[in-house]
Amino acid sequence: MATIEKMITRIDVNPRMSSIVIHNKTVYLCGQVATDKFADITTQTQTMLSEVDSLLAQAGSGRNHILSATIYLKDMQDYDAMNMVWDKWLVSGHAPARACVQAAIAEPEYLVEVSVIAAVIE
Repeated sequence: MATIEKMITRIDVNPRMSSIVIHNKTVYLCGQVATDKFADITTQTQTMLSEVDSLLAQAGSGRNHILSATIYLKDMQDYDAMNMVWDKWLVSGHAPARACVQAAIAEPEYLVEVSVIAAVIE
C-alpha cells in the first residue's frame, strides 16, 4: 500500500509552502496575488487570476474545474470592481463555491488575494 506522502504531489516547494499541492485528484493552490502590487484593483485582479490560470494548467486543471475559491479583499469598497473582472474570467456555468472576505493581506500594497481548490482534469 502506498504511503500518504507518495500520493501527495508538491510543486514549487520552499521551506514555508508549496505553490501547488495535488492529492486525490484535487489541486490546492497557495494564495495568489497580483504581479504588480502597486496597480489598481482591476489590474491586480486580472494579473492575480492570470497566475491562477498558469498554476492550474501546470497542475493539470483549469478554471472550469475550480471547486472553491476564497477571495480576500483589503477593502470591501473594491468588491464591485473585483467582481467585474472575476465575472468575466469565470467560465459560464462553472462558478465555484466562493467566499469573499475583508482581510489584512501580508503586504499592505496588495488589494486582493485568492485561494483556489480545483479538480484535476483527466
